[in-house]
Amino acid sequence: MTDNRFISTERRGRAFWITIERPEVRNALNPCAHEQLAAAFDAFAADDELWVAVLTGSGDKAFCAGSDLKHRVEAGSNETPRTGFAGLCERYDLDKPVIAAVNGDALGGGLETVLACDLAVAVDTARLGLPEPRVGLCAHGGLHRLIRQLPAKSAARLALTGRIFTAAEGKAMGLVNEVVPRKDFLATVERLVEEILACAPLAIQATKQMMYRGLSAPDVEAAFAESYPAYKRMLVSQDAREGPLAFAEKRAPVWLGQ
Repeated sequence: MTDNRFISTERRGRAFWITIERPEVRNALNPCAHEQLAAAFDAFAADDELWVAVLTGSGDKAFCAGSDLKHRVEAGSNETPRTGFAGLCERYDLDKPVIAAVNGDALGGGLETVLACDLAVAVDTARLGLPEPRVGLCAHGGLHRLIRQLPAKSAARLALTGRIFTAAEGKAMGLVNEVVPRKDFLATVERLVEEILACAPLAIQATKQMMYRGLSAPDVEAAFAESYPAYKRMLVSQDAREGPLAFAEKRAPVWLGQ
């Protein structure tokens, strides 16, 4: 495990766990924390031995309460790195999956970060929302993802009122995959990690790239015609040969990620 003062990281086999370590401010992020998270995601993206990331918060109160407003007032700004809030929200070239392990409240930029993750597991006591308008601000990037992940009227109801809602409501809306009691939380996240790791990593990366890049195409025909480098890489990989061979030999495949 490495310690970066505001975050910690840990390799667990092929999984990379990133934890926000600011429980005293409900894991709100200041510029330094943003930079440390950006560096952690840079390291994850560059390491071929790591196939999935988990982002969570320390303590049992909050996943991330958004921007550190006290710092914002004192410093007059709350700058984020090139890759956006939490070093993730404007990172558009990460084909590896990221799971949000929502251990507590995800508010403002915290919810924006959950929206930027591919999957989310939340404790049943967690609350979510974009309350920025209630403090004179705007949710910024979180709005663009919210309107794409929810029906327009549902997104507008949340964004225009700043309403805070429960994890169960988030699951009903499709913003959260699973909501579980705290006693089952880590086991549920770890099970989801193992389900992903049971798949060929290059196939997972190709899948993620095709889904998200395809969304920017004007229609399905254009999405089919788009070029996907991760898909081409997958087709000529050793893993693409290993999968059918393992199936034919009635054994579990051994993925190499190459």
